[in-house]
Amino acid sequence: MRIAIISGASSGLGMEMTEQIAKKFKNLDEIWVIARRREKLYELKKKVEKEQKVNIRPFVGSVEDERFLEHFERFLEKERPKVKILVNAAGFGLLEEIGECTRKEETDMIRVNCVALTELTNIVLSHMRGRALILNFASAAAFMPQPQFGIYAATKAYVYSYSRSLQMELKKRKINVCAVCPGPVATEFFDIAQKYKSVAFYKHLVMADKKKVVKRALKDVVAGKSTSVYGLSINVFRILAKLCPWSFILKIMQRM
Repeated sequence: MRIAIISGASSGLGMEMTEQIAKKFKNLDEIWVIARRREKLYELKKKVEKEQKVNIRPFVGSVEDERFLEHFERFLEKERPKVKILVNAAGFGLLEEIGECTRKEETDMIRVNCVALTELTNIVLSHMRGRALILNFASAAAFMPQPQFGIYAATKAYVYSYSRSLQMELKKRKINVCAVCPGPVATEFFDIAQKYKSVAFYKHLVMADKKKVVKRALKDVVAGKSTSVYGLSINVFRILAKLCPWSFILKIMQRM
């Protein structure tokens, strides 16, 4: 049985990934979708199965929950599918100055964005054999620190670095790993992110469409690219982050 596994599938980029993968990869027998919201997962299952000839298998739970991951690992061992695609899309961020939100909120960002992503990848890797794909959702925030988004940016820098290392290590197994690094995307993400602070005005100017971001990411990972960056403005930001002193850019960002 050939499958894809997608975390964070109940909304935003994870949901969009599920829909586009179902449409693009016709050789899959099932897509396993992971998220906390049961109702949203089953709505997604109904929608995708109606439109495409693929079975959607929902797993209701949080990737930061060790008991859920242990259950998922045992299920994988029992079913022994061939995992052809893994998408780590679960994640969240809070716009805040470090120390402004609760200790749990700050460490939960690290647990979900970094630890859970690493654990799920570790669990799934032994079931990936030959010409498989991994897409890890990082962010343009991975390219440099970001005042008032500091912990989130740090977690995404981890995802980016981890993905680039993994990509080199898995080449010999013909598994391509792509770090997806979008800028701001119009999803539910910012509804949660703005609990403490509002999104800076300039981010609204470069807000991307999730369909285009996902389409580009799938095109890039199939082409063997290690990084996917959508949009001219975000590509320019990536170049500036490499060429300009961080202290200079950080001062500008802090004032905005």
